[in-house]
Amino acid sequence: MSTAAEISKPSVHAHFDEKTNTISYLVGDPEGAVCAVVDPVLDFDPKAGRTSTASADALIEKARALGWTVEWILETHPHADHLSAAPYIKQHLGGKIAIGEHIREVQQVFRDIFNLEKEFLADGRQFDHLFAEGDRFTIGKIEASVLHTPGHTPACLTYVIGDAAFVGDTLFMPDYGTARCDFPGGNARQLYRSIRKVLSLPDETRIFLCHDYPPEGRGPTWETTVAEEKRKNIHVHAGVTEDEFVRMRETRDATLSMPTLILPSIQVNIRAGELPPPEDNGTRYMKLPINQL
Repeated sequence: MSTAAEISKPSVHAHFDEKTNTISYLVGDPEGAVCAVVDPVLDFDPKAGRTSTASADALIEKARALGWTVEWILETHPHADHLSAAPYIKQHLGGKIAIGEHIREVQQVFRDIFNLEKEFLADGRQFDHLFAEGDRFTIGKIEASVLHTPGHTPACLTYVIGDAAFVGDTLFMPDYGTARCDFPGGNARQLYRSIRKVLSLPDETRIFLCHDYPPEGRGPTWETTVAEEKRKNIHVHAGVTEDEFVRMRETRDATLSMPTLILPSIQVNIRAGELPPPEDNGTRYMKLPINQL
C-alpha cells in the first residue's frame, strides 16, 4: 500500500455541460502523456430527437491540445440524465470503454422495460471492459483502483486514480447532499454504506463529482475532499446514522420527478453509448414505455 506521500496526483481537466449539469473529465499522467476520459456527454435535444457533439468535442480538443493519448473511457454508472458520448470519443481518440460489471443487472431490468430487440444481450458485452470491486489498473504510471459503490444504481463505481476519486452520482457538493435512490435497483441503505466506503479514503483525497446543481448564490463546483464531505455534507456528514439517512433519502426521493432524459439516456447507455439499431427504413428510434417508471 502506498503512503500518502507516495500517492500520485493526476492532472484533472473538467468540462461542465450546462444543459445536463454534468461534469466530464480528462484525468491524465502528465509525465506519460496518457489519460482517461470520465463520463463524456453526447448532446441530445429531446424536442427534436437530435444528437450533437459540442460537449464531447470540447474534451477531444483539450486532449489533443495537451498531447494526451486516451487509454480508458470510464463510465461511473449507466447515467439517467445524459447520453454517453463514449463511442464518439473512442472513434476520435481511441481508448477502451469500461463500466462496472453490475451493468448486467441494469441491462436485464431495462431490456424488459423497453422490450428491446432479441439481439440485445444483457451480459455487458457492449463494453470493452467490465470492472469489479477491488480491480486495479493504471493510467500511464498512475495507479488506479475500483470501488463498487451501489445505491443510486446497482452498477455505480468510484474510480480512485492516484489521490483523486471520481464518484459519479454517489455524492454531490456538501451543500447539495447525495444521490437519489428511487430508480430501478436503487437502494438508500446501500448508498449509505457506499458513501461510508468512499469517506474511508484518506481525508486529503480529492473527490470529483459527476453533477452539480448549485444553489442560488454560487456557481457550478465539482471538486471537494473526503474531509470536507465528512464535515459538511448536509445528508451524510459524520454522525448521521444509517437509519437516519435512509429515512431522509426515501422521504425526499418520494417527492422527486423523473429526470427529463432518463428514457432516452438509459436505452443508449446500457448499450455503451451506441444508439438503438436502425429499423428497416434506416432510421433509429427511441422507445417511450408508458406507465413503467
